[in-house]
Amino acid sequence: MSAFVSVSARRLAAAALAAGAVVGAVALPASAADHGRPDSRSRVEISAVQYDSPGRDDRSNRSLNQEWVELTNTTRHAVSLDGWTLKDESGHAYTFDGYRLAGRATVRVHTGEGRDTRSDLYQDRRAYVWNNDRDTATLRNDRGRFVDDESWGYGRRGHRH
Repeated sequence: MSAFVSVSARRLAAAALAAGAVVGAVALPASAADHGRPDSRSRVEISAVQYDSPGRDDRSNRSLNQEWVELTNTTRHAVSLDGWTLKDESGHAYTFDGYRLAGRATVRVHTGEGRDTRSDLYQDRRAYVWNNDRDTATLRNDRGRFVDDESWGYGRRGHRH
């Protein structure tokens, strides 16, 4: 009788391990995905993009600062953006340094030079970042995980990359 119990216990344990492996394999791609699923803890999103500054593209600081990306914190709680990145398709990246986005607040990240405030940050660049014809702004958290993106200038079936 104990041999029967021993074999049954081993089979039951093996079945439980196999079920756990299947559940783990199914759950892994969703949590390990590099793109496509927002970081559910943050709820910071790209809420607007002004990629084509009004007027002539003359690289003046005024024109550069009329090119921007807005991020909005949709929760009531402040979120530290320290180490987060905002990047275009060409690899131009802006890294947030010690910035905390208040709950239900929006910050505008300008391309040109300026003095950072709670509602406006400046990349301090002397050239445009966002392409007027098509591009993608991608926001990643301090661990490099995808948070949100916004694309423009692509056809219905166009691809970003």
